[in-house]
Amino acid sequence: MTLVTTPSTDLPDPSAASAAETSLVVVGMSALSFADVIAVARHNARVTLDPASLADVAATRTIIDALAADTEPHYGISTGFGALATTFITPDRRAQLQASLVRSHAAGSGPEVEREVVRALMLLRLSTLMTGRTGVRPATAETYAAVLNAHITPVVHEYGSLGCSGDLAPLAHCALVVMGEGQARDATGTHLGGDAALAAAGIEPVMLAEKEGLALINGTDGMLGMLVLALDDLARLLTTADIAAAMSVEALLGTDAVFAADLQQLRPQLGQADSAANLRRLLRGSALVASHSGPEDTSVQDAYSLRCAPQVHGAARDTAAHAALVAGRELASAIDNPVVTVDGRVMSNGNFHGAPLGYVLDFLAIVAADVASMSERRTDRHLDASRSKGLPPFLAHEVGVDSGLMIAQYTAAGIVSELKRLAAPASVDSIPSSAMQEDHVSMGWHAARKLRRSLDGLERVLSIEIMTASRSLDLRAPLAPGPATRAVRDLVRTVAAGPGHDRFLSPEIEGVVALVASGAVRAAAATGAPQLV
Repeated sequence: MTLVTTPSTDLPDPSAASAAETSLVVVGMSALSFADVIAVARHNARVTLDPASLADVAATRTIIDALAADTEPHYGISTGFGALATTFITPDRRAQLQASLVRSHAAGSGPEVEREVVRALMLLRLSTLMTGRTGVRPATAETYAAVLNAHITPVVHEYGSLGCSGDLAPLAHCALVVMGEGQARDATGTHLGGDAALAAAGIEPVMLAEKEGLALINGTDGMLGMLVLALDDLARLLTTADIAAAMSVEALLGTDAVFAADLQQLRPQLGQADSAANLRRLLRGSALVASHSGPEDTSVQDAYSLRCAPQVHGAARDTAAHAALVAGRELASAIDNPVVTVDGRVMSNGNFHGAPLGYVLDFLAIVAADVASMSERRTDRHLDASRSKGLPPFLAHEVGVDSGLMIAQYTAAGIVSELKRLAAPASVDSIPSSAMQEDHVSMGWHAARKLRRSLDGLERVLSIEIMTASRSLDLRAPLAPGPATRAVRDLVRTVAAGPGHDRFLSPEIEGVVALVASGAVRAAAATGAPQLV
């Protein structure tokens, strides 16, 4: 069923996605893996539906059809929704009921949500449809798969979800396009109506039957999709944080003795051990570290931002591992209300509440802020002549005439300040809705949206540290860095020149950001430290 088998507690492996564009993800009753979601959302992997699961979808639909013929009201099948759940709807109005539900709930506002997020949430909704617990018809699931494979992206807006009753507005915008309405972008990014997008791809619009409107919008798929995407980013960024820290330890004439395995074992935190092991690998063979490792070294202890990097980066890893555990459980879930149970009952429930996801999304925003904060403090040490152990002020070529990297640190500091604001949790807020029927909501969608901004900021702060440390390493010549950090410094030199008179810095910063974002920095470090985790 899955593209790659990934234990639910493991972070996604960024290298696993390299061949995903030509891969096929099978969607059925079994849980999708992290790699499946990344392959479809980011790398355009095709989707196919498991035939046995489609048969189960058809069997469950017969239960809904039977209830639709019943004279007794059944929520979501022959009644209104939310606060209108006691209103009976006659058979001749039920198709209109389902279409009206989707149209009225497609009430988003603001900027468009990123393509990868929309693809992730559509895939995850399709996965729930294929569990056979929602009561949709097979043709509806097949249309979702066809839309994904045609690379049609419904236009979903920034605002609209409260993270309870699922991500209603974002999912409704997707369902609207499946109905041949709303707005979408085709494979080239061209904006067009949902009807035109389907027609161009040869896809017949869906006319919704009983319960299908609810089934298409009642899920945590937006929150979950953004969480899985964030975990994929963090798998790269937390290793990058170790790389940046190693370069700073080396360039600032710090010691690697504090990263020794026996010291880490005195505090058996798993993430800390991984980060410390990374730092040992990255600093192995460094002439710079060796130059002051003997008894002539008068340093007593490095500053916390150097010495405690494994403790902070490791805590971040452990938090991400907990978030991955929650995400793995959610990937194995069938979120809908009402839901068709395995024994054929149609039951109302509260599984659409986004609290489990909202909490960990907020935790990860704290992680991003703190790892970035430590990185910025290391960057600042490079530039302060009183703390840099012999480097010129601001790493300037001609002090006074040149400002060096002074304002690059300002940029990092401004981002860190923003990340601290974004670390304030969204999940502690709740605004009642639907005439007090939905009187406690998760705000998990908002937690996910701010996390995406947080991770962008973390990526930029780490990039500035790597650029700064690269210049410091150059200024330590003829002492040479180790093989791993030297490979990163040489890579940085392809987009950012070495020491010299002041020049336009912004393109160089963006060039290093692109190297970090693509995974090139991690790959370069791995040439000298192949066991990086």
